[in-house]
Amino acid sequence: MFSITNLWSSTITVCATCSVKTIQQALDLAQDGDTIMVKKGIYKEANLKINKSITLIGEGLPTIDGEAKGEIITIGADNVTLDGFKIINVGVSYTTDYAAVRVVNSEGYTIQNLVLEKLFFGIYLQKSNNGKVLNNKVQGEAVTEFNSGNAVHLWYCKNVEVRGNDARNVRDGIYLEFSDNITIIDNFSKDNVRYGLHFMFSNNNTVVNNVFESNGAGIALMFSKFMHVENNVIKKNWGSAAYGLLLKEVTDVTLKNNIFMENTVGITVEGSNRLIYSHNNFTSNGYAIRVKGACYDNQIIDNNFLYNSFDISYNGRINDNKFDNNFWSNYTGYDLDKDGIGDVPYRPVKLFSYIVNRTPETIILLRSLFIDLIDFSEKVSPVFTPDDLMDENPRMKRIEHDRN
Repeated sequence: MFSITNLWSSTITVCATCSVKTIQQALDLAQDGDTIMVKKGIYKEANLKINKSITLIGEGLPTIDGEAKGEIITIGADNVTLDGFKIINVGVSYTTDYAAVRVVNSEGYTIQNLVLEKLFFGIYLQKSNNGKVLNNKVQGEAVTEFNSGNAVHLWYCKNVEVRGNDARNVRDGIYLEFSDNITIIDNFSKDNVRYGLHFMFSNNNTVVNNVFESNGAGIALMFSKFMHVENNVIKKNWGSAAYGLLLKEVTDVTLKNNIFMENTVGITVEGSNRLIYSHNNFTSNGYAIRVKGACYDNQIIDNNFLYNSFDISYNGRINDNKFDNNFWSNYTGYDLDKDGIGDVPYRPVKLFSYIVNRTPETIILLRSLFIDLIDFSEKVSPVFTPDDLMDENPRMKRIEHDRN
């Protein structure tokens, strides 16, 4: 069925030799349901406000140059599509979060195939639901987190798909605050000053098939619940305060089939309960999992711990978490009945990790014979580490994980 709007919709063409020469002029002429087609070229325009349900399409990736005058495009209507532009030179302010594209109080929007450069914030979604942010490339020039914004920023949003975006050299690659039912899939987030992905007070979200590489830290999940994190690669997040994944005050999170590789800390977890870690690979990290405290009823099952300096760091004497059926490259037990499960339980917490937690300078002794001796003595007769923190069924062979 066609609506009256569809029957009367038209296409407005913008180019240097057309009757309509600017995007602003086309927006003034457009009606709900119209399409604005912008030909290749450079359009020096800023503060473009889209208050009609239109489709704005670039042909040949035309450039919109905001000339650092402030915000460039603001969408304030439902059912708007913005597709195929290069947008540069967003204004920078320490009092206003200027964005290349801002969506405000809108429904049913699609923001796709944009190239954003020389920006403050990239795509800023504000109290806007049921939208899509697809296949955009955001390249910032961030040096510190204080003079930079985020590539994709969601504030009080619901039911948004963030897929196939490439975010580099900004503050946070993707940031969510008070945003629920968000799908984050197939994104690439690298070389960002603070986090590749950052959640605050956001629930029921899904993070699948993304890569977070060489950021200040990979992912931060904070004060959130009911999250699903699967098939992601989180690697090379190095630094004194760096980690692949931070879990702080979160509950009911599933972490499955992820790769944590070459991070200072694979996962740092604090005040988080009912988490399920399964079928993950922790490879060549400083710490694989660092538990800081107040973590209960968590399950660490069927994971591979491969060549980490410390597999588990644990702060405290009481353990209320389950470690079972993991493969530990540092395990030296035997399997006399050949069932693939070690006959001797494995204690993954070394006394030396306990010492380093309290006196970081002692890390320089990591490879010394003295450290091997005190770790062995603690393993035989635990005094400082939880005596019930052990894997009763350590795997003898590395687990092959399915990755889609």
